[in-house]
Amino acid sequence: VQLQASGGGLVQAGGSLRLSCEASGRAFSTYIMGWFRQAPGKEREFVTAISWTGVRQYYADSLKGRFTISRDNAKNTVYLQMNSLKAEDTAVYYCAAVRVGGGLSPSGVDYWGKGTQVTVSS
Repeated sequence: VQLQASGGGLVQAGGSLRLSCEASGRAFSTYIMGWFRQAPGKEREFVTAISWTGVRQYYADSLKGRFTISRDNAKNTVYLQMNSLKAEDTAVYYCAAVRVGGGLSPSGVDYWGKGTQVTVSS
């Protein structure tokens, strides 16, 4: 599985961005798809993930209500809608293919995208 993330950029606090992650490879449908982020000087952290059917969604507690994940399996694409952005959301955001049962942490990821920078100005 190869992952290509896009949609990052510079936005003012309170604004919105939508990230996209296009996957290639027939195994896409077998993975939980997720987003992680890494701010300067910090460890990579879990943001959100979504099951193959899209029915189950998982969020970091601090982000519930502001971020929404979705996926379109026909397009092999997963999306991250980020609203009410804050300066502390500034980070490189990584798309990830999480193996089932691997856990929602970086150690559970089988494939990483290259990351896209999100910068929120205050």
